[in-house]
Amino acid sequence: MSAAEAYSRLAGVYDELVVDPCFAEWADFLASLWAADPDGVHTVLDVCCGTGLMAAELIPRGISVVGIDASPDMLDRARVLLGPDVPLTQVVLPDLPLEGLFDAAISTFDGLNYLTPDDFALTLTRVARRLRPGGWLVFDLHTDAMMAFAAEHPDIHGEDADRRFVVHSDVDRSARTIDASISLTGPSADSSFVEHHLQYVHSDEYVTESLSSAGLDLLTVTDEYTHVPASEKTLRATWIARRP
Repeated sequence: MSAAEAYSRLAGVYDELVVDPCFAEWADFLASLWAADPDGVHTVLDVCCGTGLMAAELIPRGISVVGIDASPDMLDRARVLLGPDVPLTQVVLPDLPLEGLFDAAISTFDGLNYLTPDDFALTLTRVARRLRPGGWLVFDLHTDAMMAFAAEHPDIHGEDADRRFVVHSDVDRSARTIDASISLTGPSADSSFVEHHLQYVHSDEYVTESLSSAGLDLLTVTDEYTHVPASEKTLRATWIARRP
């Protein structure tokens, strides 16, 4: 099996094999967070929207969502899930060719970990420009604890019905990268493939500096869409910031 571009072949089985059933709880957290905003949150830019799972939770809560993602295959799945009325655009960050302002922007399930440090910082700056005054930016990132976990558990196995997958991770602590290959074996040759995924584990200091440079005020960092403060054991940290 030859390696495929990230989120190309995987898009077809992503929702079934990879994603935990977490998005309803995450959407509840966002709704409770935004409830304190007297101006309300009615429009959301979903950055790295993937197959549309978060948008599908926000829309029934009365929120209008615009989604962007680099993968056309993931966007195809999102269009099936969300229907033709939800604007979805292929965008390769840090490019952000959008107009207008949003009440909030989100990026879930470690989408921003795929950006190099330079592209990450520039993306925050460009997303900040698309927020109205007082607008929110909420995103999650893999942490140092996740990098340590990947180093200690280089092979993760899973299966569903007649499909099996293995995630093999090579961790470079000095470069702060997790270089992973996802191998899926299905019932036929056509359903078997390998995808390559490279993530950058941005340090807390760098993320904080990047938010400040983007003109955003950091409010808090919590443990995966809860009100519990992030700790050294947090695997996925949720960063919450606002435009002044």
